[in-house]
Amino acid sequence: MEIKDIIATIKKEKPNVKSVYYVGCGASQAELYPAKYFLEANAKALRIALYTANEFNYATPKGLNEDAIVVTCSLGGTTPETVAASKLAMEKGAAVIAITNNGESPLAKACHYLVVHNWEGSYSAKMDKMNKALLIAVEILNQYEGFETYNTMVNGCNSIYGIIDEAVKSVLPEAKAFADSYKDDEVIYVMSSGATHKVAYSFSICLLMEMQWMNSGSFHDGEFFHGPFEITDKNVPFILLMNDGRTRAMDSRALTFLERFDAKTTVIDAKDFGLGSLLPGVAEYFSPMVISAVLRIYAEQLAIVRNHPLTKRRYMWKLEY
Repeated sequence: MEIKDIIATIKKEKPNVKSVYYVGCGASQAELYPAKYFLEANAKALRIALYTANEFNYATPKGLNEDAIVVTCSLGGTTPETVAASKLAMEKGAAVIAITNNGESPLAKACHYLVVHNWEGSYSAKMDKMNKALLIAVEILNQYEGFETYNTMVNGCNSIYGIIDEAVKSVLPEAKAFADSYKDDEVIYVMSSGATHKVAYSFSICLLMEMQWMNSGSFHDGEFFHGPFEITDKNVPFILLMNDGRTRAMDSRALTFLERFDAKTTVIDAKDFGLGSLLPGVAEYFSPMVISAVLRIYAEQLAIVRNHPLTKRRYMWKLEY
């Protein structure tokens, strides 16, 4: 069933939806964030929230009832906490949409509606999960409240794959330089804002801490000046992700400060890939996808120079936890 038809079916059954909850763990939770950000920014009546799965399970919101839509997400569809959250949402009477790459997984069987995303084959395929989550949000908003920029957003969701494929063609030299420069750093800080905020978070906790065993911290760059900027000094390593959208002023303010004190700064800027001209008016919602794809190349090059494959683990999938 197409996403548009899924939301139309839910609306027919639940015309008075009041809440939309996004639930996942790790990278999958982060990849739901642009959808949450979009819907929260544009909905006039709907209540929107994003949960890590076990908090959803242990501290279940009162709004989880028959008037809720829950979107759960797990790459392989086997994350136990997310499967449990999906089942809980069904028990509470919510309409549950699961997003996964595995249509036969436990998560795929613990939902009312299934959206299977791509993953292998290209950098743009790896952004399919994030894009499908965003399209679900676009359809929810348009069908429940109406949205004047609906066609522009749908066009963006359809065309972003080609934009990503073009963007990643040019970044290998910069990615190699980043890897050579950062490979021996004891800690790397990552920050951004707006729809890309959780891209910084996921790069920090997943690509660096999980996949490279490198110490890292992430924070919203709107919060940078309310504590974290005190560690800024010459050669302290930062990655700054800059949006093409309304929150760019915060990104620029952080960059100015980092440069003022000669911090070791890598900038990945959505504007460098022409999003503003290719998707005028809605570029900010697609910045996370382009930046995530580019960051993947940076992580791959870091893994090469550190002789530490992105698939290497000490604990994950090897121990009971």
